Amino acid sequence: MTDMSRGAAYLNGEFMPLAEARIPVTHWGYRRSDVTYDVVGVRDGAFFRLEDHLRRFRASMTRLRMAPPESDDRIRAILHRVVALSGLRDAYVAMDCLRASPAPGAPRHPAYAPSYLMCYAVPWVWVASPEMIDRGMHLMIPKVRRIPPESFDPRVKNFHWGDLTEGQFEALDAGADFAVLLDGAGNVTEGPGFNVFCVIGGVVATPATGALDGITRASVMELCAELGLPLELRDIPAEEFRAADEIFGCTTAGGIMPAARIDGRRMNNDAPGPVSTALKDLFWKKRATGWHATPVDYAAAG
Repeated sequence: MTDMSRGAAYLNGEFMPLAEARIPVTHWGYRRSDVTYDVVGVRDGAFFRLEDHLRRFRASMTRLRMAPPESDDRIRAILHRVVALSGLRDAYVAMDCLRASPAPGAPRHPAYAPSYLMCYAVPWVWVASPEMIDRGMHLMIPKVRRIPPESFDPRVKNFHWGDLTEGQFEALDAGADFAVLLDGAGNVTEGPGFNVFCVIGGVVATPATGALDGITRASVMELCAELGLPLELRDIPAEEFRAADEIFGCTTAGGIMPAARIDGRRMNNDAPGPVSTALKDLFWKKRATGWHATPVDYAAAG
């Protein structure tokens, strides 16, 4: 049997080792970043909020007028099988929908370029390392601004990372771990691959617009309600964010990630704050008890 422990993939109707998955360089998924995607995590042999990720993925495909032949039920089965084929108990599981290219003689228009799926499972990936999470992330606000929602809807997960990539280089030059980008009005949006929250006077706040409607972000909202923490969805100006009592990020590949510094300012004696820590600890405690879990069907490998 083929060893897929380093990654198993499904590409345009076929299962294979991830190393064998290839897309043509002429396809618009590559040439134009004409792709939408989603990522669901597997920990201890179970997906977290699988149905939420599938709903968001389908909404993104619909928004971009992508219609691969696979139904949601088929996509769900494919995700189970790529994890089962890999044998991984902790996995980062991606689902991509890519635009191909028009057939010879067809108009050079996306309506004539069919879309297709690529799904894969690889060993668990952290956005911020566990060591970084324990000591608190070091964040900074770069000069580059986030692509405006009027240009592309940030609620559709996409590969348009030019602004986020530039922000990361600014963070590197500043000695920070990650950048958090502002919108054109100077309000906080998100980081590269994660939503952000801040805590001011015991009130938790997160941007209402300009960022992905994260699945882990929704989990944080549920945890705030469980802990009785006031929560606001609103614009957060840069100066208010910099002056916050606490800041944390959240993402599928990392859970809740407290920050210790923002633009060189040290919070909570250069350590994660109490609210961020309480949310992080509760998140992983509930995950360990099967919260929003869907066990992987490992028999699907057969």
